[in-house]
Amino acid sequence: MNPQLARLAAVAAQPSRRIIGLMSGTSLDGLDVALCHCTGHGASLQVVLEQFAMVPYEADFQQRLRAISQPTVQLEDVVVLNAEVARRHAELVLACLARWGLAPADVDVLASHGQTIWHAPRHQHGRADFAHHATLQIGDGDHLARLTGILTLSDFRQKHVAAGYEGAPLAPFADELLFRKAGVNRLLLNLGGIANFTLLPADGGPAQATDTGPANTLLDYVVRQHYPGQPYDAGGRRAAQGQPHAGLLAALRSHPFFREPFPKTTGPELFSPAYLAENQRQTNTESLAAPDLLATLVELTASAVAQAVRHYLGPPYAAELLVSGGGAHNATLLAALARYLPASRLLSTAAAGVPPDAKEAVLFAVLANETLAGNSTLGLGKISLPG
Repeated sequence: MNPQLARLAAVAAQPSRRIIGLMSGTSLDGLDVALCHCTGHGASLQVVLEQFAMVPYEADFQQRLRAISQPTVQLEDVVVLNAEVARRHAELVLACLARWGLAPADVDVLASHGQTIWHAPRHQHGRADFAHHATLQIGDGDHLARLTGILTLSDFRQKHVAAGYEGAPLAPFADELLFRKAGVNRLLLNLGGIANFTLLPADGGPAQATDTGPANTLLDYVVRQHYPGQPYDAGGRRAAQGQPHAGLLAALRSHPFFREPFPKTTGPELFSPAYLAENQRQTNTESLAAPDLLATLVELTASAVAQAVRHYLGPPYAAELLVSGGGAHNATLLAALARYLPASRLLSTAAAGVPPDAKEAVLFAVLANETLAGNSTLGLGKISLPG
């Protein structure tokens, strides 16, 4: 047998695996690197987070990633960044391993989400001649495998789309394994660039998941525009100084996405700076003070999350809301959520054993583990051999 295929078979047969999960989300702030020890699979899965690092991207690299997600992008830029993102991620993985005193041979698998540059579910692209979903993540797994010497799984969303689904959210598969709690409605709320959640019903019913709308993608954009040198509103302190503008909020909420049936998925392609600018133009709020604009966007995120929660839960809309992502550190946003959902209890995912900043990277490590274990439901991702 080919030695690399023999290696893949051996890793798949192991009772436990050391897996590094990599996540770079729509906020484009950096790469999350989670070293996980996964024992068993499915209902018997146990995950220990051994190490975690969030490695920030340089400002110019962040800007190039934002530019690549614009409709006018040059194809050559996409091709080059597909390789460059993977090679940068490989460098960051090797640097993390060196800092942790580990060698690549100490790791069984890399699980890479890649960088989403365009997400196009059918309802969003609206093409009459193509009645299917589509999505694209760059950061090719073959480069990662070759440069690190570690077996790599990638393109999880592509495999999901190929099976007829929207490619997002993928979190429910791993949330089910890590966070189910008998007798309690648990809602895993990720406040990244886009807000999404997984509901794990108290009665043991199937997990349900949906995107709800924008979160940090627009908040961070406003901060960068009005406060040069600041990448985000730390703690939501600037939003706390403002007042929501009712007219602008109503205009933002009038977007057709918020009337579409659940579940649904979206991305920064839809909730872009152009979306914000057009609604400001229509409401004559182009000169709205930055704190008021941030406060309005906080209300937009919180009200959209609450709309979705109320759809899935009956009155009094009570659940444990376990929050992760950058928004978990935004006290103003969390206060708005508590106001919209007073019967629910807001907690960090740390209360369930997973740090909020690491959760998404851990989830992709879990998806890779389930794929290698032969989970028929979670057979996701492209496998890249290092040789």
